[in-house]
Amino acid sequence: MDLVLCHTTADFDALGAAVGLCVLRPGSRIVLTGGCHPTVRDFLALHRDEYPLIERRSVNPQRIRSITIVDASQRDRLGKAAEWLDLPQVSEIAVFDHHLQADLDIPATVTQIEAVGASTTLIVEKLKNQAENSDTPFRLLPSEATVMALGIHVDTGSLTFEGATARDARALAWLMEQGASLGVIAEYVEPGLSPQLQDLLREALNNLRSETLHGYSLAWVLLSTESYVPGLSSLASRLLDLTETDALLLGNVYKFGENENNRNIAPESPVSNRLTIIGRSRIEGTNLSELFKPLGGGGHARAASLATRDVDPLLTLNQLADELKTQIPHPPTARELMSSPVRSIRPETSVGEAHRILLRYGHSGLSVVDAGDRLAGIISRRDIDIALHHGFSHAPVKGYMTPQLKTIAPDTLLPEIESLMVTYDIGRLPVLENGQLVGIVTRTDVLRELHQQKARDRGSNAELSYCAVPESVEQLLRSRISPELWQLLSIAANIAQERGWQLYIVGGAVRDLLLATDDTVALTDIDLVVDGKCGSDDSGAGVELAASLQKLYPDSRLDVHGQFQTAALLWHKDSAFGSLWVDIATARTEFYPYPAANPEVEASSIRQDLYRRDFTINALAVRLGVPRSGELLDFFCGLLDLESKQIRVLHANSFIEDPTRIYRAVRFAVRLGFEIEPQTEGYIRNALASGIYYRIQGENGRAPALETRLKSELKYILQAPYWKVALQMLGDLQALRCIHPSLELDRELWRQLRLLDRCLNGRRKEGSATSNVRDVTDVKEVRKKEEGRGKKKEGRGKKEQTIPNSQFPIPNSQFPIPDAQFPIPNSPFPIINIADWQMRLEVLIAYLAPEYRGKVAANLQLPADSIKRLEVLEAGKNQLAENLPKCELPSQLVLLLRNYELPVLIAIALQSPRSARRQIWEYLTKWANVEPPLNGNDLKALGYKPGPGFKRMLDDLLAARLDGYLGDRAAAISFLAQRYPQA
Repeated sequence: MDLVLCHTTADFDALGAAVGLCVLRPGSRIVLTGGCHPTVRDFLALHRDEYPLIERRSVNPQRIRSITIVDASQRDRLGKAAEWLDLPQVSEIAVFDHHLQADLDIPATVTQIEAVGASTTLIVEKLKNQAENSDTPFRLLPSEATVMALGIHVDTGSLTFEGATARDARALAWLMEQGASLGVIAEYVEPGLSPQLQDLLREALNNLRSETLHGYSLAWVLLSTESYVPGLSSLASRLLDLTETDALLLGNVYKFGENENNRNIAPESPVSNRLTIIGRSRIEGTNLSELFKPLGGGGHARAASLATRDVDPLLTLNQLADELKTQIPHPPTARELMSSPVRSIRPETSVGEAHRILLRYGHSGLSVVDAGDRLAGIISRRDIDIALHHGFSHAPVKGYMTPQLKTIAPDTLLPEIESLMVTYDIGRLPVLENGQLVGIVTRTDVLRELHQQKARDRGSNAELSYCAVPESVEQLLRSRISPELWQLLSIAANIAQERGWQLYIVGGAVRDLLLATDDTVALTDIDLVVDGKCGSDDSGAGVELAASLQKLYPDSRLDVHGQFQTAALLWHKDSAFGSLWVDIATARTEFYPYPAANPEVEASSIRQDLYRRDFTINALAVRLGVPRSGELLDFFCGLLDLESKQIRVLHANSFIEDPTRIYRAVRFAVRLGFEIEPQTEGYIRNALASGIYYRIQGENGRAPALETRLKSELKYILQAPYWKVALQMLGDLQALRCIHPSLELDRELWRQLRLLDRCLNGRRKEGSATSNVRDVTDVKEVRKKEEGRGKKKEGRGKKEQTIPNSQFPIPNSQFPIPDAQFPIPNSPFPIINIADWQMRLEVLIAYLAPEYRGKVAANLQLPADSIKRLEVLEAGKNQLAENLPKCELPSQLVLLLRNYELPVLIAIALQSPRSARRQIWEYLTKWANVEPPLNGNDLKALGYKPGPGFKRMLDDLLAARLDGYLGDRAAAISFLAQRYPQA
């Protein structure tokens, strides 16, 4: 026998899930383990015969093969049927439930407990999947579809309860397609109150006790009846709606026993009784299921019940009410919600100037304060637009502002703020402290906070359109960073709190913390933001906090940037922190006076500070210190974008204001394995196609974002191991036009970059091979010799900048060279004293027309030698194109090419035909570092007098060795004796 067990006092969700399982598993029987809800009882009175129900007393326990439990995961909710779970012959015990808070104490072999609105939804999804994959036609009976639809409707409040999900909606839609009866559903979903319940409703309204705490109303009432009253849950819901209470506890005490029928029970006297309590709550953060669990109750966080006996009913109800009060969270205050400092103007400010300020800061209104900084009124964007429409741009704003205002104090609670806005239809409420304007709370602030509360309450359900928020980011942070770093952050938070500031860790550190899969995260770059005013000087709260920390950590170095109200603490190879950079900034907003300009910054709030950032995944913050320590601030759903693995910009003009964000978008996308969100990609392409950057350069002479900041982003990308993928993505976006309007990543440029990469890789391999061939134990000595050669060669290049003409000398022309009597000596690849990323960048710039190269390099503020290389590149390429074909001997090639800097040679090779590339490559890999068999000291020892002739003699020796004529010192000495006889 295969059984499906419903919990005691079965509701429609339990019955619907059980019926669905019987469809999935034909032959199964449903057992109501301990009665059912009155509405279910009425329903079954008409429809019992349509479902495979069996009485508990009719079950032979020895014949039970499998047990499936629906809508419950605890033994005590199964009554006496729980004994069957311990039968030895039961091969399978399955649990299907949606109560995540309940602790599973059933020895289940199969479980499916998920965050949906109804357990029936889980079963309907299985049925739907079976129907879609079945080879034969599949259709439910109307009676089956109807009872399952009832289960979802009742448990989700027809998709209006907090726990309802899109999965429930899809399940309901499918059941309607299967023939669920809407008439039957309407009859049982919202039944009217019986005459007895109507009498109890009047009694409850008369005896209801209520209390307001933290802006929320809590009510409780105890009703005495002669016997059990069915339908108390409907009464509780009706009472909650009528009183507009935020939380309600409805108790019903009744005597039990045959001879105890006296209804006039004194609730305060302990008697032999039964007590039922129904709980309902609309308050975020409360959990009635946890509240009722010690007394054997359970259910959902917002709707739960309990049934107990032989307790003092009034005392029990009052104790539960007191415990529920402790669950009610302290709602945010205006101080936590407000934006501060407030952008304000004087009453004499013109309408036109007010409009310009609104445009600059993106506000929808401005506060107007008098000469004493007392609030005089507020003017909205709509007021300003109307005044401008009528031609009053020069009129003072005092004639158009709203002077009579509703204001709030810093400690005003969120519910009161919300009530004021709704009652008086106010979009913004000034916050006054001691008569001074200290902040402003807008309708957006309130809506955002309510949204975040729902997100925290709903958790990480992927079906919801809310951002998922971890329960405790503080615990996550503390467990994944070193104890020393956690102590540093805690000390910083305490210092900030003593000064009345709020401290946040923001940006990349939060992003990497949430993305990390390892137990520890090595954070080497941390951004902290201080939200608060500093009274000591104009340097800002961030600078003051950094200075205080530096006194406690004297081993750190303090760098201050007063212009941007930022400071940095730096540790280098510290025993506790390693190499660590902690940037501490005052919360600020920024304004770009024109596209691609450097931003102008001003002190602001944490919200505005996060809004100025580039992407949603970098606009996350974690609050450090009380109150609400560890709270994750996610105003732009960055967490959802982390889960979706996408890069999304905060506003449409972001790339217009700062084109380096295009490069940052690509860098983050490739580095993190994310995709650029389609709309964000559209913003990138629109910004590039607009030509705004080039117009600005023409109008203003420069665009700071396309100078040093662009070079920094190019460096990040070109030095990364993923540079090829990133560069291809930039090319696809046509973003190389930020470097120059004509620069595109076509096939020829990509070929040159790949050749350069082969050259750089070949250099590394050659260096490795060389060090392996030379059997030298002291590696440092080898490096010193190679660096010395490099410096010597570099110095020689600087002295001889002229390109030799076609009549370059051939030192050994008097001596016919045999066919390689002596092997050509092996030469290590020359040392390049330029970073790989800069070589790649110079190749990009060198691909431009010659007249643009130096200007672009200067615009990016590359080093002077880099600019000069790019300026002489074209002349050098032309000269080598003329002279390289004339080089028949290695000595001729060396004497020609040694006058060029190595990066110039590589750049020329990349742009030259294959034959020229081969000659240059042979020079670099075979001959560039070959030296004469004798040096100046040897010449002096042989009796030659030092002078200009030494260079000619050494060159002749080098040429003879390169061309294979000289093999050892003896041959070299003989060569000198013949070539340069001494008197």
